[in-house]
Amino acid sequence: MECVVLAAGEGMRMRPLTAKRPKVMLPLANRPMMEHLVIAARDAGIRDFVFVVGYGEREIRRHFGDGSTLGIRIRYAPQRQQKGTADALNAANDFVDSRFLLLNGDMILQSPDIRDLCNKLAPCMGTSTTDHPEDYGVVIVEAGRVTALEEKSPHPKSTVINAGAYVFDQDIFSRVEAIEPSPRGELELTDALGEYIRDKKLTSHPLSTWMDVGHPWDMLDANALLLASIEAANDGVVEQDVHSSGPVIIGKDTVVMSGTYIEGPCVIGSNCRIGPHAYIRGATAVGDGCHIGHCTELKNSIIMPGTKIPHFNYIGDSIIGSGCNFGAGTKIANLRHDHATIRVGGRDSRRKKFGAIIGDSVQFGINCSVNVGAVIGTGAKFAPNSYVEGNIGENSYIR
Repeated sequence: MECVVLAAGEGMRMRPLTAKRPKVMLPLANRPMMEHLVIAARDAGIRDFVFVVGYGEREIRRHFGDGSTLGIRIRYAPQRQQKGTADALNAANDFVDSRFLLLNGDMILQSPDIRDLCNKLAPCMGTSTTDHPEDYGVVIVEAGRVTALEEKSPHPKSTVINAGAYVFDQDIFSRVEAIEPSPRGELELTDALGEYIRDKKLTSHPLSTWMDVGHPWDMLDANALLLASIEAANDGVVEQDVHSSGPVIIGKDTVVMSGTYIEGPCVIGSNCRIGPHAYIRGATAVGDGCHIGHCTELKNSIIMPGTKIPHFNYIGDSIIGSGCNFGAGTKIANLRHDHATIRVGGRDSRRKKFGAIIGDSVQFGINCSVNVGAVIGTGAKFAPNSYVEGNIGENSYIR
């Protein structure tokens, strides 16, 4: 069975993290999020993949290549203009010739669910449930058959949602080619699904584990979920008087210096320098080539490659881009005094603890203070003692 993975979009809601990379290449547990999905599909028995690529396709091709390093075969179907999900699927028309699995590239699934879905007759939709269905397309299911789809609504009729995982056969392509652009000017896959619903052909399959990575703060939940299943491994150098508890992965040529305390689950990449006297707390992923230095504390965060956090820093519940530098004493707040949920760019994160979203190559002077919910664009620079809150644009210079 073949698997088509939709990976052409930029992911505007993930800005500024997607300024230099496609959404599906954002790291979770030190792997691109799409790689976790592809590995789960591979472990479910799938060996042939078609990646529909567009924005940032060069980075996707460079990382995955022909798939041989993962023991699979990958072919690429370019979507030159992002005209919607139906248009993205249609880009794969010439690459599949039988029943196939279709997956959105920005979600977390597990192998048993993928295997079970693959055993369903086409057409079939994977579904999940949520306590905030107003954020998703809602599905009405009766006796295992989809009877209606409801676009995002403030008063949804169901808690069952479309998970973005399907089994189709060649019939889907004729239906896709016949649809018209939606009011927002896109070719929507849900319009083709509407035909199946009218014909009483679309069945549903509930997934036991599913996680959507639609906003930056969703990355923290997905990262924690993936880290929960890691096994400890050490390919680096750990000096005396380093304490660790729980599963911790330490990459090749990484040095963990004396006095450092690490609480797993945690993954640290290769060629990193950690400590002395650093404190890294659970559900944290540190990318390759990072420096986490003296008296620096990290907690429940994603630190992308090449970032330096070297002296007396605190970062909690945050996503930090690559190539950033934190001046001594710079800290990120992650909790409101009133313990209300934190809003980020006008959106409610539904998290009581959330720090900041920081793009690539951001530079902080010493003793900067970053308030909860801050969003800092790529290349921004901050003078010493800056107070940072709200949205800061790309390449801004704050004196």
